Amino acid sequence: MIGNRVPDVVFKTRVRDESVEGPNPFRWQDLPTSEVFAGRRVVVFGLPGAFTPTCSNEQCPAFDLHYDDLRTAGADEVYCITVNDAFVVFQWAKQLGVKNIKFLPDGSGQFTRRMGMLINKEHLGFGYRSWRYAMVVNDGVIEQWFEEPGINDEGADADPYTVSSPDGVLAWLKASRA
Repeated sequence: MIGNRVPDVVFKTRVRDESVEGPNPFRWQDLPTSEVFAGRRVVVFGLPGAFTPTCSNEQCPAFDLHYDDLRTAGADEVYCITVNDAFVVFQWAKQLGVKNIKFLPDGSGQFTRRMGMLINKEHLGFGYRSWRYAMVVNDGVIEQWFEEPGINDEGADADPYTVSSPDGVLAWLKASRA
């Protein structure tokens, strides 16, 4: 992983557009990975899904809480990638009330699949989702990788959340600046 470029995909996002009439003033906007990663050092964390307990109660709030520290340590931005569509991701972010991190909907799982992190969670009724991980990406190249142990497809209900926490990412960022 380290030293590889992130996959070249297009995230299907929704953005507010006042020219759109009606109660849902949003339009589709393609967001290629080149716009997300080029010329910047970005912290990215991937997680199993919107509205799930660990993602909602621990991981997203923790990255949001440490956002300023991550920026001070050298990150230009912090993104959460989840295998959910733009509508679900929008409502989840709204419900979470996070102020700083940005969300990337990977609705079809193309980014996650090409990262090697797409897992089958049909036994839980989820279908395909992301294994939990974090990474530091510098100008589109993976600089550091934090993957939870025990990646699995079927049967195991383990959902570890240790090495991909913002604490580990922050410690690495600080050490990389020394």
